[in-house]
Amino acid sequence: MSETNCDQNCGTCGVDCDERQEPQNLQAKPHELSNVKHVIAVVSGKGGVGKSLVTALSAVTMSRAGCSVGILDADVTGPSIPKLFGVSGVVRGSETGAYPLVSDGGIPLISMNLLLPNATDPVLWRGPIIASIVKQFWQEFIWDNIDYLFVDMPPGTGDVPLTVFQSLPVDGILVVTSPQELALMIVEKAVNMAKMMNIPILGLLENMASFRCPDCGKEHFIFGESHLPAVAAKYDLPVLGHIPIDPQLAAACDAGKIETYEGHWLDKAAEALKALDSKQK
Repeated sequence: MSETNCDQNCGTCGVDCDERQEPQNLQAKPHELSNVKHVIAVVSGKGGVGKSLVTALSAVTMSRAGCSVGILDADVTGPSIPKLFGVSGVVRGSETGAYPLVSDGGIPLISMNLLLPNATDPVLWRGPIIASIVKQFWQEFIWDNIDYLFVDMPPGTGDVPLTVFQSLPVDGILVVTSPQELALMIVEKAVNMAKMMNIPILGLLENMASFRCPDCGKEHFIFGESHLPAVAAKYDLPVLGHIPIDPQLAAACDAGKIETYEGHWLDKAAEALKALDSKQK
């Protein structure tokens, strides 16, 4: 085929020519000493809905269920995972690779905040550099015998989500939202992105769903009634949980003690994660 008629995009071309090339596999190989069974991305279309909280609670829930878990904090410019787990210190490495730091409960994690001289130092990098850091977290760190590696994603559908979806073997995503209709509208962007990239959506989770008064016991919907069932029905997706506004949970996060919080809000999400094993058999 002449160069004048070829747009070099073999993935969308139906012509069987001599120059035809198969679509490039962009998946990055993990470290040779890593062993990760499932990669789960926690996403949303906007910030402030609780992706990091859901990531942390998901990891804690699966760890309590006897699974080996890890957390890769892909929110490079707004990392919060180390704070939730009370993890600080120096990342150790050798000629063979680097190791994530481990929480008090035994959960290995890596985050940009663990590589900065000060946790409050801003990361002033452009998208491609940030995306390359996320790939390094996958390729250069040793994730040893991990059943579920949770990836805490930044908001939106930009460079980092694209990098994660294309470079990591993502088995499924958990989509996080809050009750406001505006948040749900933007969440639909994340759902549509996942569908366009053929990433399985495990289900939807709602954070800040309600508040139960400790005095009268009445449940209040601070941010309005939930619109999540309508979105779930529209895309034929399951609702995997509703996380309430809980001062005890907030206090545990602020103290870096999220592993001590007792809650069962993500039991259905845990069932969906465990079902991945049966799907692979």
